[in-house]
Amino acid sequence: MSDIHIRKAGKTGRITFTRPRALNAMSYRMCLAIEDALDAWQSDDDVKMLVIDAEGDKAFCAGGDIAELYDTGTKGDFAYGQTFWADEYRMNAKMFTFPKPVAAFMQGFTMGGGVGVGCHGSHRVVGDSSQIAMPECGIGLVPDVGGSYILANAPGRLGEYLGLTAARMNAGDAIHAGFADYYIPEDTWPALIAQLEDTGDWSLIDTASAWVAPGPVAEQAHEIDASFGGETLRDILNALKAANSDFARDALKKLSRNSPLSMGCALEIIHRVRVRNDIRFALDQEYRFTHRAMEHGDFLEGIRAQIIDKDRNPQWKHQLEDMSQIEVTKMLMPLGGAKLSFEKGD
Repeated sequence: MSDIHIRKAGKTGRITFTRPRALNAMSYRMCLAIEDALDAWQSDDDVKMLVIDAEGDKAFCAGGDIAELYDTGTKGDFAYGQTFWADEYRMNAKMFTFPKPVAAFMQGFTMGGGVGVGCHGSHRVVGDSSQIAMPECGIGLVPDVGGSYILANAPGRLGEYLGLTAARMNAGDAIHAGFADYYIPEDTWPALIAQLEDTGDWSLIDTASAWVAPGPVAEQAHEIDASFGGETLRDILNALKAANSDFARDALKKLSRNSPLSMGCALEIIHRVRVRNDIRFALDQEYRFTHRAMEHGDFLEGIRAQIIDKDRNPQWKHQLEDMSQIEVTKMLMPLGGAKLSFEKGD
């Protein structure tokens, strides 16, 4: 497949995104190919570890390839998207629980679907160009691909802030928030990856890592914790308005761009996952939303406004000030027989 290069190299299993002109956006076929590789390498004694990287300098993987999701959804075919998300989430769970070390080298943009591949491994490497974010609420989704698990485990209320505002993290912030583990200068990555292929010795990553200062998001921890600790979206809005600070005004501006329904549901999912602290539970909660996202949510309108027409003027189903918790509950109800399965072929 021209979009992704999967092979064994030395003592490693290698996955390389190879569509840099599309910011290495992950298609459905790429997702299935990654899962097949994980299944094959799990019990392959020749593979000591996995190494995941990407071509180009702009992005590791800037998200999922959503053009076909929009095309099918606008025609009333919701099954394609539901199948895509179910299969992707199953792959994300396998990446998270893979029994061998997984090293991901994430330059440039790592967002959405890229987080689901790169940020669930054991050795997550960032550099000076890295920008990691979960921007799903801006297109009518929720932070998914297991991202809610990472957000729920971030320090303080940082997860709520990152999930609702889609704020971008540099290397220091990504490590602080739990989306990455190591800072390594990017010009040394090719030589390090070659060493990993030769030796299968993941401890070389520890040796190569360097200290990096906390980023601007980490420095706002006090204000984030004070304003994003509410149970509902309305609680957070009230706290930000009461704060009346530069931080609060900036946060309110970011929230005003995003789907109120998505933000309300994202907040509820993060709270639920924090209690359970289980990747499969997180993916199950995310799927409850995405399964309904085209028919009952803002996803198709979000894609229209951001990607198709590019007018940046989405007409969300709900107003920010009037977001009802009842609507959140409806989107996150159990799916019954349509619930997410982690068994291939179900």
